Amino acid sequence: MTVRLEDVTVHFGHTVALEGLDLTVAAGETVALLGPSGSGKSTALKAVAGFVRPSRGRIWLDGKDVTDVPPARRGIGVVVQQYALFPHLRVADNVAFGLRAARKPKAEVARRVGEMLEMVGMAKFARRYPRELSGGQQQRVAIARALAIQPPVLLLDEPLAALDAQLRADMLGELQKLRREVPDVAIIYVTHDQSEALALADRIAVMRDARLVDIAPAADLYAAPPSAFTASFLGGANLLPVDVVDGGVRLAGQTMLGLGPHAGARPTGGGLLLCIRPHAIKLASDGGWPGQLVAAQWRGASSRLTCTIDGLPGVPVQVDVPADGRVPEVGAKVSIELPVEACTLVAAEGR
Repeated sequence: MTVRLEDVTVHFGHTVALEGLDLTVAAGETVALLGPSGSGKSTALKAVAGFVRPSRGRIWLDGKDVTDVPPARRGIGVVVQQYALFPHLRVADNVAFGLRAARKPKAEVARRVGEMLEMVGMAKFARRYPRELSGGQQQRVAIARALAIQPPVLLLDEPLAALDAQLRADMLGELQKLRREVPDVAIIYVTHDQSEALALADRIAVMRDARLVDIAPAADLYAAPPSAFTASFLGGANLLPVDVVDGGVRLAGQTMLGLGPHAGARPTGGGLLLCIRPHAIKLASDGGWPGQLVAAQWRGASSRLTCTIDGLPGVPVQVDVPADGRVPEVGAKVSIELPVEACTLVAAEGR
């Protein structure tokens, strides 16, 4: 089933929660709505679910206008951050709830509950209550309940946000497996975590200030972000001011030629930023941009270095290096190497 939003706008009094969203999600496609708090991503999901009625615009499911259709009649599966399991019902009864509400035959209910619990690895916990489960187990049950009604559309609203780091990693793997198990379901996944979006989504829609900023296949958006905001929010790219010159760009007095396959158009004049991610930058013995190491933060497998480039005051350059590599002393002079093939250009506006 295809989900289509046309100019969907949501106002709460004088507050604009979502403005003019146009978005299509095909059957079998996973689209992640990625953005900071207040960007409108959860409001968009609630509008699709029917929990919020748009102030303007229409919502279509498989060509049918459902803008005014109540949530219970849309046939959509929804999983929220806080699980929302019924505490007085056992796991099996939680999963069966939607099927029983739809007055499905008992034999069908039992079969579907068994299938769903088996799919999410919770079959042996069918008789337990939610309070007897870990957070990750509760989230699996919530997913099983959402899928039990065989929804053509599955909405996931920050489903991993309430879990600790290890559980998030485990559940991310479970969600990747889930995508393979239900290949025809259209999935909209709301998150502020870029790693979740990159791991799960076919396309990522980046949102900011109630509006859609950029949308593209996940790999394309990461390799060649169309805007400074997306470059920074998705992957934490360094953004360094440059001027366009013949054959390349000029950065802090040095010319960089041939910016590789993802550089895009190079209009003459200023107003551009050189985009490069921290892991792609090297610290060289010489031949790079001269600078200084101003801070170092050990992160276990790697260290995050904060450097400056001579001639670019007030512009920090983040560099990730392996933790087993040699890290200069804070305050030391360094030479910063910016591999051309790892660079792209974005417009300075909209950061």
